[in-house]
Amino acid sequence: MKYLFKIITIFLICSSANASTILVPMDETQKNHLKAYGVAYWVLENDVVMEWLLNYRGGSFLFPHSQLIEEELVIKGVSYQILPDQKVKQIKSKIADPEVNMEVVQLETAPKLAVYTPQGKQPWDDAVTMVLTYAEIPYDEIYDSAVVMGVLPEYDWLHLHHEDFTGQYGKFYKNYHTQSWYQKQVRDNEQMAQKLGFEKVSELKLNVALRMKEFVSGGGFLFTMCSGTDSYDIALAAQNTDICEHMYDHDPSEPNYQAKLDFAQTFAFKDFTIEKDPMVYEYSDIDGTKDHRLPENQDKFFLFEFSAKWDIVPTMLCQNHTMEIDGFMGQTTDFRKEFIKPEVLIMGENKAMGTARYIHGEYGEGTWTFYGGHDPEDYKHFVGDPPTDLNLHPNSPGYRLILNNILFPAAKKKKRKT
Repeated sequence: MKYLFKIITIFLICSSANASTILVPMDETQKNHLKAYGVAYWVLENDVVMEWLLNYRGGSFLFPHSQLIEEELVIKGVSYQILPDQKVKQIKSKIADPEVNMEVVQLETAPKLAVYTPQGKQPWDDAVTMVLTYAEIPYDEIYDSAVVMGVLPEYDWLHLHHEDFTGQYGKFYKNYHTQSWYQKQVRDNEQMAQKLGFEKVSELKLNVALRMKEFVSGGGFLFTMCSGTDSYDIALAAQNTDICEHMYDHDPSEPNYQAKLDFAQTFAFKDFTIEKDPMVYEYSDIDGTKDHRLPENQDKFFLFEFSAKWDIVPTMLCQNHTMEIDGFMGQTTDFRKEFIKPEVLIMGENKAMGTARYIHGEYGEGTWTFYGGHDPEDYKHFVGDPPTDLNLHPNSPGYRLILNNILFPAAKKKKRKT
């Protein structure tokens, strides 16, 4: 009833013949960029169409004016302006100029979000769930059993929480196998695999990865960070061989498994070499973590500028108030370019290191986006460290990239295939 009342009220107010417009600037004048995305999602959730002004003042939002929307902006501490119709026409006229790299995108429907994450507290946090919670954007938590039972077609957008799809438990064995949280993780995963009819955890994780691939092929949007990126592609490449040593799946790996990798199955990466030592905290040579020998204050990556009128998707995904973003580490920090497939779109890079931080591609009817690193506001986030307080980082450009991926599906007008 509460949402029904809001929908009716907002519709009536926004339908006024003399309605003005609310501009939410997303440049340096914005007090809380992250909460602004939450308001945008809330507006879409209430069936109100809004507009995203790509490259105009950092990717600003336009809402039809209503008291309820204005109240929501005030409550969330989001900067906004009330514009008369004539001013809005001037802005749109400027954007429409073919010589100006700007565009107006209409957002229509709030995507239904799922986060693939285990139950219970983990000794690490997840940037995506933290920023969704901070921005007050609702999402469902799902895990292996739900995926295997076929729940993915119910959702539009899927995030892969910090995960190891190879079945090697993040390769944490050397440093953490005596820790209670690690032992519990192994027990829980092995019990789940048996319950769902799989002999090994690696077989369960592969099944989950393949179902996620089907989700993307059918029109879904997949997003992941840190080790959810390369471990996912490695699992797809290794689907016809066994790369896990005995401490991970109770038997040795298959001899010469490197030669049996099928790079045609992956989304992003090719020709990589798997790290064979089970005691090394690394999956393969895709990851560029070891290349980051710069002082923290010099570790930056840069977003590419795309044509807003012709390359709308990467333009949406790169909306920000700065093109220079502070680097941050992770188990998978970024991706060495020599292992990225030529058709993959690189949207953010560390040119000096020859690494890509932020990449995107299409598969079937859907898309995927990989974002390297663990926490955009914690340069070196270790296991057991406390979560970042986003109240201290309301204007984080690194976190904005995550939220761009939340709004991106709202601009997709074709229906998903199931």
